[in-house]
Amino acid sequence: MDQVLEIERVDLACVVNNAEHHTELNGVTRLIVRRGQPFTITLHLRPGAHFHKGTNINLNATTGLEPSEDADTAVKFGLSKFISKIRWSATAEPSESTVSLTVCSNPNAPIGLYQLTLDQGSGVSLGQFVLLFNPWCTRDSVYLANEAERQEYVLSQDGLIYRGKPKCITVLPWTFGQFEPDMLDICLTVLSKSLQHLQNPAQDCSDRRSPVYVTRVLSAMINSQDDEGVLVGNWSGKYEDGVRPTAWKDSCSVLRQWYHQDCIGVEYGQCWVFAAVACTVSRALGIPCRVVTNYESAHDTNSNLLVERYYDEFAENLGDDSIWNFHVWVESWMTRPDLKLGYEGWQASDSTPQETSDGIYCCGPVPVRAIKEGDLTVKYDAPFVYAEVNADVVEYITLRDGRHVKIDSSTTEVGQCISTKAVGSDEREDITHLYKYPEGSEEERLVFEKANHQNRLIQNEEEPGVHVKIKLTPDMMVGTDFDVYARVKNNTGAPKNCRLMFYAQAVSYNGKLGETCGLTELTEMNVKPTEVDKATLQLKYSEYGKAITQDRMIKLVALLVDVETKEFYKATKTIMLDSPSITITVPEEAKVGQPLVVIVLLVNPLPEALENCVFSLHGASLTDGAPLIKEVGAVGPEEITTAELEFTPKASGIRKLVIDFHSDKLGNIQGYKNLVIGE
Repeated sequence: MDQVLEIERVDLACVVNNAEHHTELNGVTRLIVRRGQPFTITLHLRPGAHFHKGTNINLNATTGLEPSEDADTAVKFGLSKFISKIRWSATAEPSESTVSLTVCSNPNAPIGLYQLTLDQGSGVSLGQFVLLFNPWCTRDSVYLANEAERQEYVLSQDGLIYRGKPKCITVLPWTFGQFEPDMLDICLTVLSKSLQHLQNPAQDCSDRRSPVYVTRVLSAMINSQDDEGVLVGNWSGKYEDGVRPTAWKDSCSVLRQWYHQDCIGVEYGQCWVFAAVACTVSRALGIPCRVVTNYESAHDTNSNLLVERYYDEFAENLGDDSIWNFHVWVESWMTRPDLKLGYEGWQASDSTPQETSDGIYCCGPVPVRAIKEGDLTVKYDAPFVYAEVNADVVEYITLRDGRHVKIDSSTTEVGQCISTKAVGSDEREDITHLYKYPEGSEEERLVFEKANHQNRLIQNEEEPGVHVKIKLTPDMMVGTDFDVYARVKNNTGAPKNCRLMFYAQAVSYNGKLGETCGLTELTEMNVKPTEVDKATLQLKYSEYGKAITQDRMIKLVALLVDVETKEFYKATKTIMLDSPSITITVPEEAKVGQPLVVIVLLVNPLPEALENCVFSLHGASLTDGAPLIKEVGAVGPEEITTAELEFTPKASGIRKLVIDFHSDKLGNIQGYKNLVIGE
C-alpha cells in the first residue's frame, strides 16, 4: 500500500553524490548526477512520523516545459527491492526519523534539469537535479572504458590546440573550463536556444537522450549563422567592432559574454575557437570530446571530391574551392544506434559555418571510421568531411583566350598530420591513420572506388621534364630579413629557356590571400640538361611586416614558363614565421588558497618598439573566471620585458597556467606551464 510521508526537509547530499558522479568540480551547492548511476538523498521526517519498510511511495521525475510520459520526459516509478540498470528505479532504507532514498535514472534518459517529486495526492517536491551523460556507465551510449581517456576527454579543463603548417606545427594552450562557475547552466541554455527547441520544445527535450542529436544541435548552435548561436565567424581581418579571434584563450569568456548579452552572437571566432567552445559544452554535458586539427584541409564547394584551382596568368586565384592551411573541428565519443555496427566510437563534427546541412549551418556527427572506409552514405555530412581530408587537387592556368591549361595535380596534398592532444600528456598524437589509409596503399585505392571517386590522379615519381621547387632557410623569426629560393631543375636532354616569376603574399590560415610582400624581377633562366638553377627572393620585415595577418603566414609562389613550348610549371609553399617564446618562472610551491607569484619574460624580436604591451594569465581554477591582466607599456627594439602576476589557486591537481602576450605590432604569442597545486 502507498504511504503518506510527512517530510520536514530533504538533504540532497550534494557533496557525496556529486563526488561519486564526478561532478564535484561544478560545485556542491546543488545536485548534479549522471544517468544510469544511483544517487542517495535523505528524507528527514517530522517528529512522530515514521516510514514502514515494505510500504510503497511513488516518485515523479520530470524535465522540460512540457513533460510527457510518451516522450520519456515525465517518469513515474515506485520503490523496488533492487536498483534497476535499465529503467528509472528507487529503493528506500528507513531509520528512526529519516529515510535514505536511492534513485537511479534510465541510462538512456534525456539529459537536462529535472524536478523530483513525491506523488501522494498533491506532488511534494524533493528537489531539483541536473542529469548528464555518463561515460562511466556501461549502458550509456557515451560509455568510455578507459579511465585515463575519461580523465582527458571529460574531466580535463585545459588542453592544447594545434595550428600552423605540417612542417611548422604550433601549439595553442586553451582553457576549456567546463566546470567553472555558471558554465553548466550556460551550456544547457545553448541547447534551449536552438532552432529545434524553439520549434518543438517537447520533442527537443525528449531527443536529448541521444548524444548524436545533442552533438548535431551543438554543431549548429556554436555558430550564429542562422540561429541565436554563440559565435560570429569573421575571416576578413577587420575586427574593430569585436574581439580578434586570436585574442580568445578560453571558452568561458566566450560563453559568458554570449549569455550576458542576451544570447547574441559573440564577435568574433574562427575555426579553433568554434571547436574549443564546442568541446567545452560537450564535456560539460558529459560527452567525451577532443579537439582535432587537419592540415591542408580542403573546402570542396561543389561536392565532387575534387579541389579545382583556377589561376590567371598572374597567378591570381579565380576559383571557389580552397585549401585551408589548417582547420579545426571536434570528435565526440558515442555509439551510433542509427547506423550499422562498426561505426561507434569517435564522431567528427564541425561548428565552423562553411556549408549548410539540412538547411542549417552545421556539420556532423559522422563516424571517423566511415570517412576512412569511404562510406559517404552515412549520416551526417560524410562527403564534406571526406573531402576535407582526402580530396584530390588539380590546378589550371586560365589563358586570355579562355583556354584552361593544367599545370599541377596532387593526390597527397590534402589531409596531413591530423592531430590531437595525447591522453595524459602534452604530446601531439597523430591520428591521420584513423581518417585515411596510407597514401598509395591497396586499401586506399579500394576506398576511393567505394566512394565513387572517379577523379583519382596517378602520382608519379619525378619524371623527365622541368621541375620547380621552393627551398627555405632555417631561421625565419618575425622581425628579421631572410632569403627563400626557387630551385629549377632541367631533367631533360635539351637546354631550357624559361622565365620565372617568384613572389610572396601574405595569407591567412584559411587560405585567403593578402598583399604582396616580396617580388623578384622576371627572371630569365637558361638551364642546361640535368642541371639546376635557382633564384633568390629576400623577404624584408619592412615589407612583410605591414602585410601579414595575426597568423604570421606568407605564401610563396614560383611560376615558371617554358619560352619555347609555353608550358607552365608552378610551385607553392606557405611558411609560418617563428615567434618569440615566453619564459615562465614559478619560484614558490603552489598550494590551494595561498597567493602565488609567477614571473614572465619576453624578448621583442622586432627592429622597432612595441606599444601597449600586455601580459594576461589564464587557467581553470587558477583565477576567478576572468584573466589576470598586467600592462607593461612600451618595449624597445630587441629589448626584454618582464612582469609579475599574482593569483590564488582555487583547486588542487595539475593545472595549465597559460600566459598570453599582446601589443600593437606583435600579438598571438602564448606560453604555458603545468602547475602541480598542492592541498
